[in-house]
Order: sequence, then C-alpha cells, then structure tokens
Amino acid sequence: MKFLSLFILSSLFVTSATWLNNLDDAKKTAAIKHELILLNFSGSDWCGPCIRLKKEIFESAEFKNYADENLVLVNADFPRLKKNQPGKEQVKLNEALADQYNPKGKFPFTLLLDAEGKVLKTWEGFPGISAEDFTNEIKSISNATTK
Repeated sequence: MKFLSLFILSSLFVTSATWLNNLDDAKKTAAIKHELILLNFSGSDWCGPCIRLKKEIFESAEFKNYADENLVLVNADFPRLKKNQPGKEQVKLNEALADQYNPKGKFPFTLLLDAEGKVLKTWEGFPGISAEDFTNEIKSISNATTK
C-alpha cells in the first residue's frame, strides 16, 4: 500500500516534457500544476505528417522548453505495424480518447485542453508553422485562460 501511494503521488508530478498515455492522469496533473493539456493523435509508424510534427515541433527546443514547465502532454498513438502495437489496455484508452475527441479519425490531430478536458484549440494535420509559432499560439491561449 505504501508503494502504491508513493507511485500515485510521484505520477502526479511527472514533468510535462514526458508524454503520458492516459488522459485521466493528465487531468489530475494539470489540475494540480495549473497547466493545460496538449493531446496528440498520432500514427507514429505510418503517418508522414505525424512523424514530421513530432520531429519538427514536438522535439524542438522551443516547444520542449515551454512544455516542460507549462503543459501536460498526452499521446494517443495508433501505429499499424504489429511490432509497434501498444498493449490491449492502452488500445482501449486510445480508442476511448478517439471516440471522445477524434471521432473522424484525423491524423495528426492535436488539441489543447484545460484541466477538465474542455477543448480550447485544435490543429488538424501538420500545422504548417514553425515550432516557435506553434508554441506562441499555445502561450497566448494559456495566458488568456489563466488571467
């Protein structure tokens, strides 16, 4: 029991640069840290724009530096290759997220949510802007919602 309590407590304070795979955990962390949630639907091994988004924006220094202190990141990945398939429980979580936030099955599809899961902004496909501009969009929404 002591280990479980320690695990739950430590998981609430995971740094935002880490991509979580459970929105419920992300909501708890976002509420505690007063941060927004960035939810990304990806096809990591088949979707060219998804791969580009990860490489050019999510792995950029600009985005990582901001996200580390200001966002809770969640990835719902839908790979096609058998070797990349998540476990059955993760597949259920991802499918539930898709039912709620991405019923049309767009890839990539990125959403900015508040701690309750309310959609503040969406990006369909590759945003077509620099990592700096993408990060600045999130900053301005965050600044507007926290004031």
